[in-house]
Parts: sequence; C-alpha cells; structure tokens
Amino acid sequence: MTETWQTIAHLAGRLEDHSTLPRDQRILLQLLKIQEEAGEVAEAVIGATGQNPRKGHSHSWADVEAEVCDVIVTGMVALLRMNPQAESVFATHMEGIVARDLSTVEGTAAQ
Repeated sequence: MTETWQTIAHLAGRLEDHSTLPRDQRILLQLLKIQEEAGEVAEAVIGATGQNPRKGHSHSWADVEAEVCDVIVTGMVALLRMNPQAESVFATHMEGIVARDLSTVEGTAAQ
C-alpha cells in the first residue's frame, strides 16, 4: 500500500470509528460528501474570478487547487469505505483510462 493510500486508510478509519450509523448509510453520506466538496470548488472558482458582486475576489487560485485536492481525497476515502481493495480498484480503473485515452494506434488516440 502506497503512502497516499495509507493516509486515506487512516482517514477512512477515523470516520468509521466516529460513526454509529449502519455501513450503507455511512457510505451514502461519504458519497454525498464528494458533492459537498465539489460545491466548495465551485465557490472558490467564483471567488477567484470575482463573480460574486457581494464578495468580490474572496478566493485565490491556490484556494481552488486546495478544494480540488479535497474532492480527490474525499473520493479516495469514499472508494476505500466502499471497497477495502480500493487501491487495486483505482489502479485497474486507471489502466482502463490509459488504454482508452492514451494508447495510440497508428499515431492517433485509441477509440
């Protein structure tokens, strides 16, 4: 297990230890947490571009990057809470993405 996935496992374990809800509900709430974090990305983008007249430039692009990282971490935690083999599931999924989007056939991307 890589250091990143070890950290994800610690975060997931902390959440599991804290909750008294049934497993199905814990997973559903973790999946909803991804959406919450994505909303924070949207808020940060609006703030970084100054598009809220009431708040102006309330965020920086570094804030946006941090929020995107939170989405990624939250997604990884969700995957691990759903499946203890999350690292392998993710690696297999990435292999599929590479095969689909990065493999070349006669100089063009595979379809």
